[in-house]
Amino acid sequence: MKSELIALNDLKKVDPVFGQISFDNHEQVVFCQDKDTGLKAIIGIHNTVLGPALGGTRMWKYNNEWEALNDVLRLSRGMTFKSAISGLNLGGGKAVIIGDAKTEKTPELMQKFGAYVHSLGGKYITAEDVGMETSDMDLVHDVTPYVTGISESRGGAGNPSPITAYGVYMGMKAAAKFQFGSDVLSGKKVLVQGIGHVGETLVSYLTKEDARVVIADINEERLNEVSSKYGAEIYRGKDLYSEEADIYAPCALGATVNNETIGKLKAKVIAGAANNQLADENIHGALLKEKGIAYAPDFLINAGGIINVYAEIENYGKQEIINKTENIYNTTLEIFSKAELEGITTHQAALKMAQSRIDARKLELKK
Repeated sequence: MKSELIALNDLKKVDPVFGQISFDNHEQVVFCQDKDTGLKAIIGIHNTVLGPALGGTRMWKYNNEWEALNDVLRLSRGMTFKSAISGLNLGGGKAVIIGDAKTEKTPELMQKFGAYVHSLGGKYITAEDVGMETSDMDLVHDVTPYVTGISESRGGAGNPSPITAYGVYMGMKAAAKFQFGSDVLSGKKVLVQGIGHVGETLVSYLTKEDARVVIADINEERLNEVSSKYGAEIYRGKDLYSEEADIYAPCALGATVNNETIGKLKAKVIAGAANNQLADENIHGALLKEKGIAYAPDFLINAGGIINVYAEIENYGKQEIINKTENIYNTTLEIFSKAELEGITTHQAALKMAQSRIDARKLELKK
């Protein structure tokens, strides 16, 4: 299975969908457009063996439609393995809306998007992602039941970001346990790149444990706000990846672990909330292994959000959400142990564990 990023010029040379390197036997890719609302969206359904494809909707001002397609293919594939490794009876899907969430998102656009989700009859269930708020999911819910992450006042589990951050925190502590011999983060220098909803909550957990937190973000206002609130240090250097640190926590967009950055990294642990952190999961996973950097697979440790919204489907409460999210700690340690025992990367070990559950379900369905 391949999921590496490729250059725009190379993208144009291949077949639009099936020829994409990021295409991994996806079951369905749906292109949605509505002239009246300005909606341009793509829904990617990767796999529904374990259940309906659940995954958030991301609204982002992509440079072009190729970039948006590549993103939704990679993200939907990641959701398949995220649900599988977390023990949830869900498949993998994702949606992207092309546009600036701050200036182009309207109630009418969100409801039209909800209508497209509804047309899939429950094969895809959406949720909140980058550029989205709980209130947006409420608008989608006005036109379809196939949405999670709606307001608690409307019977939902609410904003999944705090639980996502808690899962990342659990995964980070497990990675520290493996790498440093202790999961105590007090005194550890942690670089948190991206301080959106999830990143900020992660900063909160880390500062409460007396970790030395350094934050980076493109939004200067957010940097000052979070720094003031938690006492975190703002990164003012020119090359974050060369910064001396114990742990690097990518919590913004993906592919920050790549050919350019790996050679610079001083951190001994990578554990963050971003999806698809490895630009090429095979090449860069192997390079991290060679450098002795403990990488906590992103689709494992950022699964708290999907655990949270899955509660709306299975009707379990807050304590069960916490229990399932805390178990990310144990699964992360299991992945490190498996990778070490088999001489493979942690990403490969996590994929194998997730794929084995999917394969077992396939066999059951054939009986």
